Amino acid sequence: MGKALDGIRILDMTHVQSGPTCTQILAWFGADVIKVELPGRGDITRGQLRDKPGVDSLYFTMLNCNKRSITINTKQEKGKEVFRKLIQACDVMVENFAPGALDRQGFTWETIHELNPRLIYASVKGFGPGPYEDCKVYENIAQCTGGAASTTGFDDGPPLVTGAQIGDSGTGIHLVAGILAALFQRETSGQGQRVTCAMQDTVLNLCRVKLRDQQRLAAGPLMEYPQYPNGQFGAAVPRAGNASGGGQPGWAVKTKGGGPNDYIYVIIQPPGWEPLMKLCGRPELITDPEWATPEKRLPKLDKCFEIVEHWAMSMDKLEVMRALNQFDIPCGPILDMREIAEEQALRETGTVVEVDHPKRGKFLTVGNPIKLSDSPTDIVPSPLLGEHTDEILKSIVGWSDAEIAAARKDGAV
Repeated sequence: MGKALDGIRILDMTHVQSGPTCTQILAWFGADVIKVELPGRGDITRGQLRDKPGVDSLYFTMLNCNKRSITINTKQEKGKEVFRKLIQACDVMVENFAPGALDRQGFTWETIHELNPRLIYASVKGFGPGPYEDCKVYENIAQCTGGAASTTGFDDGPPLVTGAQIGDSGTGIHLVAGILAALFQRETSGQGQRVTCAMQDTVLNLCRVKLRDQQRLAAGPLMEYPQYPNGQFGAAVPRAGNASGGGQPGWAVKTKGGGPNDYIYVIIQPPGWEPLMKLCGRPELITDPEWATPEKRLPKLDKCFEIVEHWAMSMDKLEVMRALNQFDIPCGPILDMREIAEEQALRETGTVVEVDHPKRGKFLTVGNPIKLSDSPTDIVPSPLLGEHTDEILKSIVGWSDAEIAAARKDGAV
């Protein structure tokens, strides 16, 4: 059996992170992704945050596996000709340029749709229509304008952004869903359409529980937040520290070792109270009327987790996890990036993959987090700049060697 997206060709006009995240997933599913880059420079991330001189950075290689690279200068007429041919030959075009960048080069949606009525034109934007739609947006700006930063951190500290790239990669993953839906609809309509994901919108979608809590504030203090019962709740959802944000209270407690990540996150559910207190050496609290019910424990959750932490500090975080899992008590150790990189189970599932790049050598990258039983993902290295230019110009555009040489001499490719 072939790959899920065999036969689908993607024109990848993306750069940096949000767009390449999207197109890499499509490539992992088997689509032929043609990454268009400027001659001589390419995607700016090829040279950003380099750890080895003269080779593509990890920033680039970890976002552009399984693609082909062609260099085109779309400001030259011959370059525009190539671009038009690729539009006609592709099923999807993906871009994450600043607002209006392609329009100014003469490639509006109307022009593109006329060239190829079946083409799906997918875009990442910072904001949707409104007063900010022409503003540039980067990862942390998306987190701030989408509601994540205001609700992250501790109440007595500043707003914080998260290390998870929910603005960039999060938007890219949402765009994949839109593209796949548009491809499915094209099967019946025969027509392409616009697909747009705004980074602010995506972050808000990932923060929906906080919008839920904003509305719950009208009924009074939020009991699952650490500010309850004595803290002050203002007009907006506060920062919640490590509180779970749901109906089951949770917190990160220290474990043996004393390192910055020697913690485990523990959730206290009603069925887990009895075995947890037995483990912690506090069996008297199982039936104590001041501790026995979730309602009685809510005002003193800090003391509940102090008890758990006192017990947990006698073991390392993995030992604590094994002890708690015997009783189905939800928990998870705080794993740092070194531990994740070395986790054999993640290698075996293809979630962490070692790739051999022709110039940089072996490096680790994330694999496809979406597993299809009949279409396993094979990770191949990211392309060198312009590596497939001649190949694509011959097989798709239909140029001869002489035409390619002339265009290269003019700087069009």
